[in-house]
Amino acid sequence: MRLADLRSQYREGVLEFADLDPDPMRQFGAWLADAVAAGSLEPNAMGLATVDPDGAPSLRMVLLKGLEDDRFVFYTHLESRKARALAREPRCALTFWWDALERQVRVDGVAEPVAEATADAYFASRPRGSQLAAWASRQSRPLADRGTLTAALAEAEARFPDVVARPPFWGGYAVTASAMEFWQGRASRLHDRFRYERDAGGWARVRLGP
Repeated sequence: MRLADLRSQYREGVLEFADLDPDPMRQFGAWLADAVAAGSLEPNAMGLATVDPDGAPSLRMVLLKGLEDDRFVFYTHLESRKARALAREPRCALTFWWDALERQVRVDGVAEPVAEATADAYFASRPRGSQLAAWASRQSRPLADRGTLTAALAEAEARFPDVVARPPFWGGYAVTASAMEFWQGRASRLHDRFRYERDAGGWARVRLGP
């Protein structure tokens, strides 16, 4: 296999200025619904880019778990690498990619912790296994072996035979968008690309070169 020979021609859609909702969050909601309808495995999966304390960029996939006004909400271990990075530098970026639709959305914004009550409510909605895993995992920390993780899970199961409390080191972040970009794949790499940026009147839109 030669990577240089891997190519696709994007032909699934067209995006024109007139197609765009004036509100990028409504536009995002419509595209997310399309991704769900298209049968994407994880339509709410997003790349989250942060900056480490030493200035190095860091990128990983997380799951979007809420949309609140202009905010994208996700949850994580508050002692993880991403949480430590956001505590120092809350500016971050998100990327969504839906291959079946040949679409991409990029978001620039600032993250802040969600309210305790919001984190409690979401944690209570998670499957019991996921709740217990939150207690068992020391996310981003060195792990001796898989057996150590299994033992920690068994300890959590014994500690919480009924209702599982939310760990104090587990919570959520809401990323308030300052700019959003919508990309629709087109043939010959002449993609449609539009960027929204906040201005005094709300949101301004501009077409970008592909």
